[in-house]
Amino acid sequence: MSIPVVTFFNNKGGVGKTSLAYHLAWMFSEMDHRILVVDLDPQANLTAAFLDEDVLVEIWEDHPELPNTIFRSLQPLLEVGDILEAKQVKIKANLSLIPGDLALSGFEDTLSGEWPESMGDKNLLRPFRVLTAFWQIMQQAAQKNEADLILVDVGPNLGAINRSALIASDFVIIPLGADLFSLQGLRNLGPTLRSWRALWKKRLENWGAPAFALPSGRMEPVGYIAQQHGVRLSRPVKAYDRWLNRMPLQYRQSVLGEEQATAAPAIGSDPECLALLKHFHSLVPMAMEARKPLFLLKTADGAIGAHLYAVHDAYDNYHELAGKILDRVLRVEA
Repeated sequence: MSIPVVTFFNNKGGVGKTSLAYHLAWMFSEMDHRILVVDLDPQANLTAAFLDEDVLVEIWEDHPELPNTIFRSLQPLLEVGDILEAKQVKIKANLSLIPGDLALSGFEDTLSGEWPESMGDKNLLRPFRVLTAFWQIMQQAAQKNEADLILVDVGPNLGAINRSALIASDFVIIPLGADLFSLQGLRNLGPTLRSWRALWKKRLENWGAPAFALPSGRMEPVGYIAQQHGVRLSRPVKAYDRWLNRMPLQYRQSVLGEEQATAAPAIGSDPECLALLKHFHSLVPMAMEARKPLFLLKTADGAIGAHLYAVHDAYDNYHELAGKILDRVLRVEA
């Protein structure tokens, strides 16, 4: 049985996707779940959030011969070999990371080339091995760690790397900003997810007797998370409110495929909205310096007075959000 994969995805950048993946990974682990995090964004920002520069130098520079990044684990596929077991970095007892790699962008062309080959009538082993490399590597690592959940961060695009990442995903969470660009992004993202799901199903049907386990490509939307970058008196300012209120209907039309929908609940009562998440601007520099999530900052990190209240507020926000996600994911899995 495979371990559920949850991917944070939006083809619009700057919506806090990597920060969400980072903080929710920590919160799930705080809730005693065993978590594997996989960085499939070639920019590797999530990896940089977890690891300090000395560790990154050791991984990326000092030991290039080891399968210590996602790219190096699949690199033999670019020649005549097979995937290697990924060397994970243990962040804490129940939280591990498969680091990202800027070299991953070089895998894009290989994935693009094998996509049409997977609909051929010849030997399909290589095309499917390449297209499911992410899934194979993360499942192997998660089972070794007895992980409960795999969290994946991807880049903001609709390219071949993200297509293979989404094929490997059971669930998708969509972070949104309170702006026009996020609204437009939903219009692209929803149809793309449905297209990838349908095209992968055709490929599974084309290889009637696969030689190894394959992901189902479920890509089920769990919901969206709206980031409130401008907050005044605990309510969005009007400029943000304008776009936030259009998200529920657009999400239904574009992501859920309810194209004929003409109405939706207000965002504050929309069951598809997992959270209206505050930004916690004042805590960000402290968290970056301490290299820990916002909600685990201590007085020794500089979180005193109003900052300490914000830390407690952040903890409550992320704990509630993590609980909602777990309820939906585990309910479906059951």
